[in-house]
Amino acid sequence: MKTKFPRISIITPSYNQGHFLEETIRSVLLQDYPAIEYIIIDGGSTDNSKSIIDKYKSKLAWFVSEPDDGQSDAINKGLRRATGDFVAWINSDDIYTENAISSAVEKLKSNPDFGMVFSNVLSIDSDSSVFNIMQYGNWRLPELMQFKVIGQPGIFMRKKALDDVGFLEPDYHWLMDHHLWLKIASKYPVKYIDEIWAAARFHPGAKNLRGAEKYGKEAFVIYEWMKHEPDFVPLLRKNTKKIEAGAYLLQARY
Repeated sequence: MKTKFPRISIITPSYNQGHFLEETIRSVLLQDYPAIEYIIIDGGSTDNSKSIIDKYKSKLAWFVSEPDDGQSDAINKGLRRATGDFVAWINSDDIYTENAISSAVEKLKSNPDFGMVFSNVLSIDSDSSVFNIMQYGNWRLPELMQFKVIGQPGIFMRKKALDDVGFLEPDYHWLMDHHLWLKIASKYPVKYIDEIWAAARFHPGAKNLRGAEKYGKEAFVIYEWMKHEPDFVPLLRKNTKKIEAGAYLLQARY
């Protein structure tokens, strides 16, 4: 018999973010949803991250602290351990908002065809003060192909969809999440939910600031990849100018 509360697996990749890590962990553990499998993959941090993880290890389904080959490798390591019907990852400097997981699970439960759902995302600074709301729209495959980028911490996926399309591609380092959303949206309906499920932190050590110029370059790598994928070719032919413009806009923005 199916349980009333299907399990959701949440993964946190972590590396030397001890200043923010505890807030991330608590944002998961203080959720009101009763069936969370929480996995932390630490890349062998040299700061106080390991001691913070140890503090909460009794509440974790699994954790490890060892060198890895970067963020995609760490997340994939967690995804291979995940046993939930649904899955998401929250980076070690981002946080979930109150009741986010129960809301996301309810949307996925109520719509069994959805491969993934996504919400708006707050922008916060080093002190967790909100300075912006990243608002999205009813974006599907055509919009994602035009490099309309969704805030990663506001995304929750069906594990079956993830298993069908494969995990993160380790050759991508900056837009590996967007590449994954493209693969899911090419096979499954995806749905925008006009709520706020998460906050993304912008701080001097954040990946989205320290490597900003590399996002645009990787957009063009993904554009070339789409040209050779049968699921994308028909839409690409119809929307070439918009897709190219989207890649250039993303490059300019970063």
